[in-house]
Amino acid sequence: MTDTKKVCDLCGLDVETPSFTLKTKEGDKAFCCEGCKGIYQLLNEDQILPDPDQD
Repeated sequence: MTDTKKVCDLCGLDVETPSFTLKTKEGDKAFCCEGCKGIYQLLNEDQILPDPDQD
């Protein structure tokens, strides 16, 4: 059996909930909290793809 835990794409901590994600030009990114997601968005705003669910 393999353990496929995701780690935060910003800080490297374990991702406990799937609700902090972004679609980017490099693929889907997962974050451990809203803070890491927000910082990633600020630093990489040119890489973020629009979310079709938010209109």
